[in-house]
Amino acid sequence: MQTLMVKTERRTQLLDVTAQVQKAVSATKISKGICYLYAPHTTAGIVINECADPDVARDIESALDRLVSKTGPYRHSEGNADSHVKSVLVGGSQTVFVEEGRLALGRWQGIFFREFDGPRERKLMVKVLPE
Repeated sequence: MQTLMVKTERRTQLLDVTAQVQKAVSATKISKGICYLYAPHTTAGIVINECADPDVARDIESALDRLVSKTGPYRHSEGNADSHVKSVLVGGSQTVFVEEGRLALGRWQGIFFREFDGPRERKLMVKVLPE
């Protein structure tokens, strides 16, 4: 297993980590298998979505902000209750097939670390298992 460090710059951010994950996959020398991704944080997540147009990331961020307001009402009093809710909606893990040593993503797909309570330095755990 490898742990990638991800540094976010804003409170909420969709950060493309595809190249970092591919580098971790390549380092395993596994040609065919499964790549498991896990964000061990309660206010962050990991998603796969379009990486060709940066407006998609902004649209996703705006939509989540409209769905889950920052101000609540919430019982959790640390000021980041919305971040916990968004993390639950997005999810903290993803699975990607590995074919010929490469992530088997679709043409427009990328892997994004989803920050909801930044800026912070976060971990993204990557585990690749052979078929």
